[in-house]
Amino acid sequence: MEMEMRSMEDTEIATDMTPSLVPLTFSLHHSNLHTHCSSCFSLLPLSPIPITPFLYCSPPCSAAHPFLLHHPAVSHSSDLRAALLLLSHHRPSVTSSRVAGLLSNRHKLTCHNNSDEDEVSERISSGVRALATAITELRGELEPDDAVLEEAECALCAVLTNAVEVQDKEGRALGIAVYGPAFSWINHSCSPNACYRFILSPSSSSSSQESKLRIAPSSFRGSPDSRIDSGLCTITNHFQKEEEEQNQGYGPRLIVRSIKRIKKGQEITIAYTDLLQSKAMRQLDLWSKYRFICCCMRCSVVPFTYVDHALQEISVSGCDFTSSSSSYNLVRDTAERRLNDSVDDIISEYLMAGDPEPCCEKLEKILMQGLCDELDNVEETPHYKFMLHPLHYLSLNAYTTLASAYKVRASDILSTTSTIYQNQLEAFDMSRTSAAYSLLLATTAHHLFNSESSLIASLANFWTGAGESLLYLARSSEWSKFFKSSLVASSVSKVKCSKCSLMDTFRAYICNGKIRNDDFENASNEFLDCISHDSTQKVWSFLVNGCRFLRSIKDPMDSGWLVSTSNSRATDPGALAKKKSEVCYLHESGNSIQTCEEQTCNENARVHIFELGVHCLAYGGLLAAICYGHHSHLASYVEQILDDKNNLIL
Repeated sequence: MEMEMRSMEDTEIATDMTPSLVPLTFSLHHSNLHTHCSSCFSLLPLSPIPITPFLYCSPPCSAAHPFLLHHPAVSHSSDLRAALLLLSHHRPSVTSSRVAGLLSNRHKLTCHNNSDEDEVSERISSGVRALATAITELRGELEPDDAVLEEAECALCAVLTNAVEVQDKEGRALGIAVYGPAFSWINHSCSPNACYRFILSPSSSSSSQESKLRIAPSSFRGSPDSRIDSGLCTITNHFQKEEEEQNQGYGPRLIVRSIKRIKKGQEITIAYTDLLQSKAMRQLDLWSKYRFICCCMRCSVVPFTYVDHALQEISVSGCDFTSSSSSYNLVRDTAERRLNDSVDDIISEYLMAGDPEPCCEKLEKILMQGLCDELDNVEETPHYKFMLHPLHYLSLNAYTTLASAYKVRASDILSTTSTIYQNQLEAFDMSRTSAAYSLLLATTAHHLFNSESSLIASLANFWTGAGESLLYLARSSEWSKFFKSSLVASSVSKVKCSKCSLMDTFRAYICNGKIRNDDFENASNEFLDCISHDSTQKVWSFLVNGCRFLRSIKDPMDSGWLVSTSNSRATDPGALAKKKSEVCYLHESGNSIQTCEEQTCNENARVHIFELGVHCLAYGGLLAAICYGHHSHLASYVEQILDDKNNLIL
C-alpha cells in the first residue's frame, strides 16, 4: 500500500513541518569527494582527515562513516555506496519489497517494454551485480546467491526511488540522501504545498529551536481528521529516532516547509521535478525516474491550466487548418520537438564550448524569428513558421541562458582588452543586456506565479538574480568613463521606499521569522505596484537598447506584451530603427558628445536601476525566507547586502 503524509494542524505559509530529519543513507557524488566531507557534506577544512578514497572534516565524521563504503565494487557510484550503507542497517522485506518502510518500486524499475526502459533496467542489473559482489565479500561468502541478489536489487531500487539530490547554499549538487518515512512518504504534486531545504553541518547536535513534527501518515480511510492517527504518528517518530541512533546524527539533514496555507488533514506534497516544464516534459521526467504518471489537480484538469497552456504554447503560421484537426496536432508536435532540439543543442554547445557569442545570436534568432521548415511527415506542406510563446518553458530557459551568456561576454571582453574605450563600452552594453534578461526572466515567471503559487522557490532565485544583476550594473565603474559629470552619491535612505512596505516586511520577517499569508500578499502587491508604475518603466528602455529582441518588449511588467509579442515577434526593421532613435543610450563612438538631456537621462537611469535592484533583491530575499527559512543562506545573503552601506551608495 502506498503511503501519504497529512498535516496534523492548520498551518500558515512559511512554517517548518518537520524537525531536521537525519538520512537513512547518503553519499557524495564522485566529483565532490575531494572537496566536501563524505559524512556531513560540508566543505573540507585545509587539513582534512583522509581515509582513502574519502576525506572528512573531523574525527567524529570519519568515525561515523562506515568502512564498508570503501569497497572497490561500489566506490565509483554514489547510488551503490548509498545502497550498501542502507543495507548495513536495514534488511529488505522480500514480501513487500520495502526497505526501512520505503517503497523500492523494483518491479516497475526492472521491467522493460521499450528501448529506454531496457537501458534503465540494464543499468540497474549491472549495479545489482556490483552491489551483490560487495555484500558477499563483506560477509565472507564466495558467490552471491539469489537471496543476496534480491536484497541488492531491492536496496538499489529503494535508493533510486527515494533519493533526493542534496544541494549546497548556491544550489550545486553535492550528492544524494535517502530519508525515512517522515519525508519519503510525502507524495509528488505539480502544485505542491511544501518544499524542503538542507542543513549541512559537521555538528551532530540539533538546534534548540527545532520545529515539532506537524505531519503524520494517513491510513487512507475515514474522514480527513480521522486519518491523522496518533499511533501512526508514533511510528513516524520511532523511525526518526531509529535513524538518528543508527547514523549518530550525521549526514545532510532535511527540513520540510510549507509554501502555502495548509489545513488540518490536508495531504502534504512536494515537487519531484521542475515545475516550470510543460506537462508533457514533467510526465516524461517522472515516468523515466519513478515509473508513475502524475494525476495531481494541475495535471488532471481539462482544459489545461493557464500556466501549462502558456508553458507549451507554440504558434504555427502558414497553415489553414483549425487547432482541433489532426494535421494541426501533427504540425504542432513536430514544431515543439524541433524547437526543443534546437534550443537544447544551442545551450549544450554553449556549456561545452564556453563560447557565449554564437549562443546569444542563435537563441535570440529563435526568440525573434522562430523556426521555418517543411514538415517531412506531412504531405504537400508549405513552409511553416514556428514561434515560441514568451512564457514557453524553452523561452524561460533561453532567458536564463542569455542572462548568463551576456554576463560572460562582458567579463571576457574586460579580461582581455580592458583598457580600450570601445571594448569597455561594449562590455558595459553586455552587462546591461544581461541585467535586462534577468529582469525579464523574473517578470515573466512572476506572471506565471500569479496563477500557480507553488512556483515560489524558482521565483525567489529569479528575483534575487535580477536584483544582483541590476545592482552590479548600477555600481559599475564604467559609468564614470562615459559621462563628463560625476553622479551624486545616492543616499542609503533610498533603500527604505516611501511607496511600499517591502523593506519593512522583509526586515520584520528576518527578525522574528514569522509572516502571515495576508502580509505576504500585501507586500507582493505593493512591490509590484511600486516597480510597475515607477522603476521598471524608467530603466527598461535604457537596459534593452542594444538588443533587438528585448526592444520589441515595451514594458516587461505589462502582461499585454505577452500577447502582442507572441502574435508578431518579427517587427519591421524600419520601425525598430525608429524606436531605437527614440531612446537614450550610450553613444558607440568615444568622440561623440552627449547632450545635457541625454546625460541627465543616463544618470537618472543609474539611480533608477539601483533602486529597482534593491527592490528586486529584497523581494527575492523575502521569497527565499518563506521557502527556506529566515536564516537560510539566500535570505541572509540579501540581508547582508541591504545592511552594508558600502553596497548601497553609488
